[in-house]
Amino acid sequence: MAITQHKIGSGFGEHSTADDVLAGIDLSGKTVLITGGYSGLGLEATRALVRAGAHVIVPARRPAVAEEALRGIPRTEVRRLDLADLAGVAAFSDRFLQTGRLIDIVIANAGVMAYPDKHIGPGWEAHFAINHLGHYALVNHLRPALSPTGARVVSVASAGHFLSDIRWDDPHFRDGYDHWLAYGQSKTANALFAVHLDALGASDGVRAFAVHPGSILTPLQRRIPRDEQIALGWIDRDGRQADGFKTPAQGAATAVWAATAPRLGAYGGAYCQDCDIAEMATTDDMLIGGVKPWAIDPASASRLWTLSAELTGLDAFS
Repeated sequence: MAITQHKIGSGFGEHSTADDVLAGIDLSGKTVLITGGYSGLGLEATRALVRAGAHVIVPARRPAVAEEALRGIPRTEVRRLDLADLAGVAAFSDRFLQTGRLIDIVIANAGVMAYPDKHIGPGWEAHFAINHLGHYALVNHLRPALSPTGARVVSVASAGHFLSDIRWDDPHFRDGYDHWLAYGQSKTANALFAVHLDALGASDGVRAFAVHPGSILTPLQRRIPRDEQIALGWIDRDGRQADGFKTPAQGAATAVWAATAPRLGAYGGAYCQDCDIAEMATTDDMLIGGVKPWAIDPASASRLWTLSAELTGLDAFS
């Protein structure tokens, strides 16, 4: 089924914060799992969700760092998880399933950007493996824990999807590596994951959405040299960020909105931006954003799901 990409008049916008979109929403008794929920946008989302009453589970590759970042924030717990290690993803999930607890919201937020040419596991390109396949495996493993009364999965994509469709003939960049194309492909994969997950899970109350958080300078950009950030127009020579960039609290808002907005439930699979459903992209300007057709194409989403299932050996939804 085609995804309808039109704003629904949410009442929020590019300057809204995570606290703004949660005003009046009571998440008491709800459990949220947010990967990377201890740094950058993830940390801002964790803080806002806790203030709204949620209990937040933060899987982390560096548990000690996560625990320090979350110190003093109530109703949070840290568990070790490395999305690059699928055996570890399985072990993490098994331990959680053994507790018998349910999850109401998953925010697949963690990721990498501008990795050097790196392959992990059986030779998978690192962006695709960590940003997409790790989250694909995690959600599939945790399928039995997704609340039977309704769960939401939010996949944090980005306007980086403008840079590349899925490279069906060479998704792991065996030939001609480019770190921006690799990042872009992984962000397209994040969006397509939400499209097909929603198609498969909607009848069981699992709704999925992808979001572009906006342009924000966070630790995600730590591998990008300063001179390159200047050349890209992200910062000036004095280190000041460019106009049009958001604060972390504003950047966290769209994922939190997609995870909780009551009205959005009727628009499963949609790609969201600025705390509303995004319109189709009419330019190649990533600061303007919108969504490219290849990132919401149901046929491509189904094809990616099949590929992901073959690579990971997992498919708990089909």
